[in-house]
Amino acid sequence: MIVARVFLMLVFSWATLPAQKPADPPKEAPKEAQHAEPAEEDAAALPKEYEFNPIQAQTEINTGRFYFKRGSYKAAAGRFLEATKWNPQLADAYRLLGEAREKLKEPKAAREAYTKYLELAPDAKDAKDIRKRIASLKDSKS
Repeated sequence: MIVARVFLMLVFSWATLPAQKPADPPKEAPKEAQHAEPAEEDAAALPKEYEFNPIQAQTEINTGRFYFKRGSYKAAAGRFLEATKWNPQLADAYRLLGEAREKLKEPKAAREAYTKYLELAPDAKDAKDIRKRIASLKDSKS
């Protein structure tokens, strides 16, 4: 009996509610607004511009060394490449980039990095070793 009364109360209260009007469809924008200038592009999508920044270059090298020690050679190579863009005269970045490219089995890219290293630091302690690496990379096919 109580259930029936509650049910009837709900039915009558629902029936007495005002009917809601269906939502209007969205209005189209005026033709002028459709052909307006596009919104500004995302800053992340724009190409990065590099200026000489030795501190950022050293940060990239340190991060690259971390990745290299962890065995993440692709990430390390990316960081070393970034370092060369922040400071194009940083010879160590090219040597480390060459080592990472060697680990990634990219002999042509490794040769290019080592060659640039020797251009920047021809009297480096490891120059003889780097020349041997370049020669061994030339012997391999790619």
